[in-house]
Amino acid sequence: MKWAVVLLGLVALSECITKVPLIKGKSMRQALMEKGLLEEFLQKYPSDPAAKYSLYSSASNLPMYNYMDIEYVAVISIGTPPQSFKVLPDTGSANLWVPSIYCNSYACSNHQKFNPGQSSTFRSLNTPVSIAYGTGSMTGFLGYDTVNIGSIIDTNQMFGLSETEPGSFLYYSPFDGIMGLAYPSISASQSTPVFDNMMNEGLVPQDLFSIYLTRGGAQGSVVTFGGFDSAYYTGQINWIPVTRQGYWQISIQNVMVNGQVVACAQGCQGIVDSGTSLIAGPQSDITIIQQQIGATMTSNSQYSINCQNMGNMPEVVFTINGIQYTLPPSAYVRQLNGACSSGFQSMNLGGLWILGDVFIREYFAIFDRGNNMVGLAQAI
Repeated sequence: MKWAVVLLGLVALSECITKVPLIKGKSMRQALMEKGLLEEFLQKYPSDPAAKYSLYSSASNLPMYNYMDIEYVAVISIGTPPQSFKVLPDTGSANLWVPSIYCNSYACSNHQKFNPGQSSTFRSLNTPVSIAYGTGSMTGFLGYDTVNIGSIIDTNQMFGLSETEPGSFLYYSPFDGIMGLAYPSISASQSTPVFDNMMNEGLVPQDLFSIYLTRGGAQGSVVTFGGFDSAYYTGQINWIPVTRQGYWQISIQNVMVNGQVVACAQGCQGIVDSGTSLIAGPQSDITIIQQQIGATMTSNSQYSINCQNMGNMPEVVFTINGIQYTLPPSAYVRQLNGACSSGFQSMNLGGLWILGDVFIREYFAIFDRGNNMVGLAQAI
């Protein structure tokens, strides 16, 4: 939601989030080894990336809480002894940061604050850090400490401690901080991102992670570090080259409605971004899509939809690397308290599109740093 319009009335989720269990079971590799079938399997599937990646036993699942299909929030801990924080796993940024006891901003008043004086393993860098998002920002300084993410214990992770969080956006957010999962080239103050540190320290069996997002506020959303689970998708994984190693940026060939190209006609660039609620694009293109799906602008510049029309609304299709990714009305229409609104949003990002949670809910996403690819498959 960091790029989206602020939704007032967000409530604290600490009771719900902290009760989400860690999910970790026996891997395929372990099961095959126990039955003496591992060597035969590897000989049969030597070049199948899905088969290869699903074998590793030390991939770690980090559960996420689905907040009304708006944001997906996970719990991690920092320090010794651990101090727990709710964070937004965000493939659209690259810094890990949480509020600190030095923050007196309104936004920090109702969130957990890290106290470095209570951690025996904290080391301050005294390096300033400043991060601005589409909505919300922070300033503070960098430090090192032990960070627990799922079953992974990262004993030397750089992170930001906020001292200011201007405005009210972060006050209403159900998360304390943000865990960026993009490339280090966009990291503020050259801070090492969480997943880069996992790779550098050999904490993951494969240099990739995957994201599964549930629908309708259901539990079961997860980030898997070091692998992916075939239980979260159906059909084939399609691998798409990353075109620029900053965001998880890929090429989009076009956007179609009713078989006609209505946007991105000459091709465009997009990013797969778990930290953004909606699908965003250039205003001219998004305006056409809103017209095609029958969305009308309201007095607060939002696009509303008549819920009774959903059965007659068209599919919106993104063509990516020769594959068509279809979004039915059930995917792009947001339903809340009996009202319906569009899951598309205009935003001036120099022609860049954002494939946010509306897209990722439909298409299980794998972020492969080892090969600089994004894998997409139909989510269950």
